[in-house]
Amino acid sequence: MAGQAMIDQSRFLEVIGAETELMAQVAHTASADAPVPTCPGWTLGEVLRHVGSVYRVTRRWITDGRRPEHWQRKPGPQQTLEEYFREGRDELVAELSAHDPDELAPTWWPADRSYGFWRRRMAHEATIHRIDAENAAGREVSEIPEDVALDGIDEALVLWFGQRLPLLGLSGTKTGSVGVRTAGHTWIARAGPTETVAWRCSAEEAQRADDLITGQPDKIYRWLWGRAGPTAVTVSGDQDMAGQLWALLRLATR
Repeated sequence: MAGQAMIDQSRFLEVIGAETELMAQVAHTASADAPVPTCPGWTLGEVLRHVGSVYRVTRRWITDGRRPEHWQRKPGPQQTLEEYFREGRDELVAELSAHDPDELAPTWWPADRSYGFWRRRMAHEATIHRIDAENAAGREVSEIPEDVALDGIDEALVLWFGQRLPLLGLSGTKTGSVGVRTAGHTWIARAGPTETVAWRCSAEEAQRADDLITGQPDKIYRWLWGRAGPTAVTVSGDQDMAGQLWALLRLATR
């Protein structure tokens, strides 16, 4: 349930508030038509619209008990993009705050059917797209707190790589493993034609992987989400498995 996360559940509500506020401030001072280098084909305005839409569909998903077919996907006739964004954020945070994170809620992850799942997922949704907004505005990317980055690494590996790919019916072409090590935490991501799985592990287990990724938590977090270049992390090994991990995550998170 909500214990899947690496940090306290109350922290996620703080992150949603801080990251969305920063995103709105960035968008307020930059052109909505500014292209997003980290999301080719998107503009800064589309980033705000997307997050506002995701927050709305999530709230409806929770309150309706199933994924809705229809929701407000863009600002209304008398609504600015920023108003649309903030309204979606406020309504979702109110819903998440009104329930214990361990309380049951419909999700797309069979391993975690709880409000805590959505707290975590929406916090990282805001963090990743805040990076997109800053890149579009030509700003230096604000630092991601270490605890948030570590939890984001765990979510990217265990949820998106280890769960989302199998749900989509996608797998690797080569069998092998990648260890990830940062700030005293380690993971294994293993892929091949018959399995796609990731888990927290010991340092010794990670060291025995085909490839080993090391670096600062925020850099690894951004790299896993395609928001940092290949030199942001250090890869030990022949890099084939690390390359497959990166490519599979692009499919899982698109």
